[in-house]
Order: sequence, then structure tokens, then C-alpha cells
Amino acid sequence: MIELRATEKRFGGTVALHPTDLCFTSGQVTVLIGPSGCGKSTLLRLIAGLEEPTSGLVEVDGERVGRASVLALRRRMGYVIQEGGLFPHLTAADNVLLMARHLKRPASESQARLDWLCELTCLHADSLRRYPLELSGGERQRVSLMRALMLDPEVLLLDEPLGALDPIMRLALEIDLKGIFARLKKTVVMVTHDVGEAAFLADTLVLLREGRVVQAGTFEDLRERPRHSFVSAFLSAQRRPEAS
Repeated sequence: MIELRATEKRFGGTVALHPTDLCFTSGQVTVLIGPSGCGKSTLLRLIAGLEEPTSGLVEVDGERVGRASVLALRRRMGYVIQEGGLFPHLTAADNVLLMARHLKRPASESQARLDWLCELTCLHADSLRRYPLELSGGERQRVSLMRALMLDPEVLLLDEPLGALDPIMRLALEIDLKGIFARLKKTVVMVTHDVGEAAFLADTLVLLREGRVVQAGTFEDLRERPRHSFVSAFLSAQRRPEAS
């Protein structure tokens, strides 16, 4: 579904991502993990077309991500960032419906989709009338997820979506996300630094370090068959009980 071929990204003299070859399987959940500054978010932004590769290319479903295609491709992707990125002057409902209204989708169709997304994400319908500052952190992330899913995208990109939540709320949303991923069967690429979260949600993990892929595979592959001492060190340093 998504392929990187010799994809490199530099910011001036700094290499954020060394030339990388990666494939993301359709309908699977791939989680990018690694320490801060390892290139996780840069890789995600390259897939979303928010950054252009310095060299190499990114393809989504066989179509190269570039200036000519990026707007059309973005409508096939849902994107959720850590703080949600909701517009504070819009209600939760207006945030979710923003792109559907921009594209002039029928109001009845959009309302039906909104109702279905409320059920999917376990968001109480009363919350839709509130503004982001009136919502809890968990509610804001559920609204952000609803907005990302509003146009029924083929690809869902999540950049540390649970990072700002307290542990209890985070665990509840992890459980809900796992159910949502299983139900929708979309191609998901998610960034986290949390090993337990990655092990719980991912079909495939990609561990990065200093802009390079150290190892990709299941959590069991990384735990039982590490290809580098850094793999074991990273897993051991962060492992939570549910990842063991």
C-alpha cells in the first residue's frame, strides 16, 4: 500500500532520514518506534506529503507522492497529531465535518457518517456541541480520530496520538484503538516512543535510530531475534508489563 524507495530527507546539513527502503502492507498496523529524533515523525510526514524527500520517492497505492498528486492523495489519508490539532473556534462537530463541507458532501450523508463515527469511537453525542477547550484530552483525541476518518480514507497516519494523555486515559484509548483498527482494517502507520503501546497495537514494528531502520518485524521478532544490541537495549529500557 505504501512504499519508500531509497527515500532520504535532509534539513540543511542534518540528515533526518538516511536512504530508506520500506513497505507498509495494506490493511496492517505498522508502528514506528525509536528514541526522540530518530526520524519517526519525518518518515510519517513524508508519507503524508507534508515533507518532500531530498532524494528517492514515496508511493501510495502505486502513485508517487509529489506536488502534482499530494492534494488528491491527502484526501485518501487521515492524519492525527499528538495534541489533536483541533480548531479551537469550532465545535467538535464542526471540526469533524470541516472537510466534508468543504467538498460539499450531502448533509444527510455527512450526518450519518458523524453518528457512525461517534459510535465507533465511543464519543458521547453531547460532546459534539462543545468546543475543544471544553473537552477532556481523551475526548479531543477521539474527535481528532473522527475527523481523520470522516472521508473514509484508505490510510490512517497517527503521530504520537496518545502521548499527551494521562496513563489511565491512555490505556483506555489504546484498547479502543485496537478495536477500531481491527474493525476498519485500514492501512495504519503510527508513531510512538512507547514499546508497550507498540507491542499492543502493531502487526509490524519498525525500530529507527539516528535516521536509519535498525529492525522491522513483529514484537516477538524484535524481542526474541534482535539483529543489533540496540534492539534489546531499547526494548528493555521501556518495556511495560503488557509488552512482556
